[in-house]
Amino acid sequence: MSATDWLLLVALSVLWGGSFFFAKLAVLELPPLTVALGRVALAAAMLVVLARLTGVALPDCPAAWRPCVLMGLLNNAVPFGLIFWGQTHVPSGLAAILNATTPLFTVLVAHWATGDERLTPARLAGVAAGLAGVIVMIGPDLLHELGTNLAGQLACLLAAVSYAFAGVYARRFRGEPALRVAAGQLVASSMLLAPVAILLDRPWTLPPPSATAIAALLALAALSTALAYLIYFRILARAGATNVLLVTFLIPVSAILLGTLVLGERLEPRHLVGMAAIGLGLAAIDGRPLKLAYRVGTGFSPR
Repeated sequence: MSATDWLLLVALSVLWGGSFFFAKLAVLELPPLTVALGRVALAAAMLVVLARLTGVALPDCPAAWRPCVLMGLLNNAVPFGLIFWGQTHVPSGLAAILNATTPLFTVLVAHWATGDERLTPARLAGVAAGLAGVIVMIGPDLLHELGTNLAGQLACLLAAVSYAFAGVYARRFRGEPALRVAAGQLVASSMLLAPVAILLDRPWTLPPPSATAIAALLALAALSTALAYLIYFRILARAGATNVLLVTFLIPVSAILLGTLVLGERLEPRHLVGMAAIGLGLAAIDGRPLKLAYRVGTGFSPR
């Protein structure tokens, strides 16, 4: 990954880390599936308008839409539904830890399904260090919850698996404009989520949301979805599925730092330890810091 890729990855983690804050405000007044539908539908509308203004063509036939539908299913509809349902049965912190297994599943899926993103000892060690950092940062005491509410925990793990397959499948969009792919995926996700949300939430029966909830939903759609997926697909095209899904490690870091800076929450020592472990994991996966340290220490470059 280049320096630009790393900067984009950090920006993506901030946008997705902020989604927890926006979603927390929105779900105080709206059901989760309605929030999910509003998030993808509003983002889809924004990107479709942007595509029209910039002259980027959207898929124009069923054959072109099919990959977008599958991507929307794997990257939004299935994991959103599983995570929302899982969080009704397990603590949100444990759900975040289970979600942080996404890079591990991605490494395994990419090793099996691709020829250029192979599993290496350094990459596996880096993923393990990053996952350990997330656990330390969120709170290892939550691991005592493992073994209870197995269905909810399995749902969160299956969501991580779905994200992993989505990341690897999205390689087929390399060479296509990020705006086209992001808009197509979100349009498809909206069509998939709409009947489920309408059937289960019956949103027309809900009281009108406040201005705060509407603003939170708009921010969730514009920043944490529309802009975030433009960045996501750009990193994916440049650096591959395994690297783009390292953002899962950085999201808790961004969420905690935003809570500290914006909400005045306390930054505890375990947060710093967890961030250090994540940093070591990312360095191991990237490889260049370890090669530099080896060269400085020995005077030779590893082959």
